[in-house]
Amino acid sequence: MTARRVLARVGRAACGLPFLFWAAAACAQLAPEPASGVAPKRAAVGQRFMVAAAHPLAVDAGYEVLKRGGTAMDAAVAVQLVLGLVEPQSSGVGGGAFIVHYSAADQRLRTYDGRETAPAAARPDRFLGLFGRPMGFIDAVLSGKSVGVPGTLAVLELAHRNHGRVEWAALATPAIDLAENGFAVSPRLHALLEWDKWLARDSFAARYFYDSAGRPKPVGTILRNPEYAAVLRDVAKQGADAFYRGPIAADLAAAVQSHPLGPGDLAVEDLAGYRAKEREPVCGAFRAYRVCGMGPPSSGGIAVLEILGILERLPRTDYVRDPVRAVHYFAEAARLAYADRDRYVADPDFVDVPVAGLLAPAYLAERASLVAAEKSLVRALPGRPAGAERSAFADGVEADLASTTHFSIIDAEGNAVALTSSIEFLFGNHRFVRGFLLNNELTDFSFVAEEGGRPVANRVEARKRPRSSMSPTLVFDADGRLVMIVGSPGGHAIIHYTARVIVAALDWGMPLQAALDAPHFGSRNGPTELEAGTPVERLRPQLEALGHPVRVRELASGVHAVLRVGDTWVGAADPRRDGTARGE
Repeated sequence: MTARRVLARVGRAACGLPFLFWAAAACAQLAPEPASGVAPKRAAVGQRFMVAAAHPLAVDAGYEVLKRGGTAMDAAVAVQLVLGLVEPQSSGVGGGAFIVHYSAADQRLRTYDGRETAPAAARPDRFLGLFGRPMGFIDAVLSGKSVGVPGTLAVLELAHRNHGRVEWAALATPAIDLAENGFAVSPRLHALLEWDKWLARDSFAARYFYDSAGRPKPVGTILRNPEYAAVLRDVAKQGADAFYRGPIAADLAAAVQSHPLGPGDLAVEDLAGYRAKEREPVCGAFRAYRVCGMGPPSSGGIAVLEILGILERLPRTDYVRDPVRAVHYFAEAARLAYADRDRYVADPDFVDVPVAGLLAPAYLAERASLVAAEKSLVRALPGRPAGAERSAFADGVEADLASTTHFSIIDAEGNAVALTSSIEFLFGNHRFVRGFLLNNELTDFSFVAEEGGRPVANRVEARKRPRSSMSPTLVFDADGRLVMIVGSPGGHAIIHYTARVIVAALDWGMPLQAALDAPHFGSRNGPTELEAGTPVERLRPQLEALGHPVRVRELASGVHAVLRVGDTWVGAADPRRDGTARGE
């Protein structure tokens, strides 16, 4: 089954909210065309709290925590542990996460890095094959060399220690109960299992996900995962140390070292030595708003801010009044941002990243001046921001099929969490250990160590964190009030999805659900990408007349967002995935 057919089966939906001041024609123009039999999604509205995530069972878990007086971070722990069970293709305790947290009491923004790290034995030639040539991407994904030290549980524990109220052990209960009692296989999970060619090679995964004939278990089949429940029981009693030390860590390391498609070198000492980190957030202006996100080793926060900063300095337009110009300017801004992202961003513990220079107003104005109204850049060159002389050349590869997840939460006290987590590729490394899948995040490193005799900043190094595009984001108004929580999965297209929804909701004035439903477009400094099966496809001739090389493709976002509207919170889920929003 092709990726196109998978996405067609999962479905898209039309506009999910009455448009109030928008005309019905605008809805028809902006919304993705629904797949046959797929009902449009509806935004949720709440006065006190809201959670939007990629699976209804995870949303329910977060909702119950919030209803009992838990904080946004309490709910985040419960949501993530359930997602690791019911959406295993995307994230889990075998992967990593970034968290952006806002505390209403002191108006403090803090960001947490749970990105995976390379083992101590890792070397820059890790992904080189015969004659020093880079390995094929899938070959690398499916080998033990791609598995990094997971960070999800460590970062959840660190952030919960600082911002949680409910006892840690209680937050694992929803996921434990679902793992023991079972959950139904969703149409999306079934379709992705049917598409995947490699997962059934792992005997443990084959028994769990497939029937005796090797077919994916049918939609509605109840999956029970007592091994995952046992892991969570240990973690609930002993904290994250139960995962990073002892029998679980030993089994994880053994699975990597005995990988049948190429042994890896992750060791129990690497797990015991892992630490989640607090990082400095990155913030910038867009119109009257202050937009804040995750800094390096994620490139997402910087790139989203660059796109917004460049757009602010271009002629203002929107998709309804002038769709060709709106796509043109967005794609050009994205080309410039991706050129800088690819050149400069890597793990800040190993590389000097010129964050301040990239986000300086004068530099953004300089980048915006390169955009012409009637002609595409086609391919942008990186700029020379202040501090660039200290940077090495950055490079890397990121897949963007169907893995990664994002959720957004606001609690009754106004505390907020934007959390994006991943195992990188669809079903990660395709090794199933103790009821969870291992990541392949190390394939986000550059496969080569040098380029033109210069060191590559995102090369593999011992204990280093690969660059990411995950973009959990919070937006504040001119009075400092939190107005939006947003993010998405989608590989290095995450940056597009997050930035476009911010622009649609805050700059174009679209209702939140309509902003999520609207077609995706942009450029990763290559072709201008238009979402297949949506009205934006019809803009291809006009864009090509402006010099854009155009590619029409599936763009598998999973945006989950919360927006302040007056005194209420509106939550919305991306129609391209299984998610929903629920509040009170």
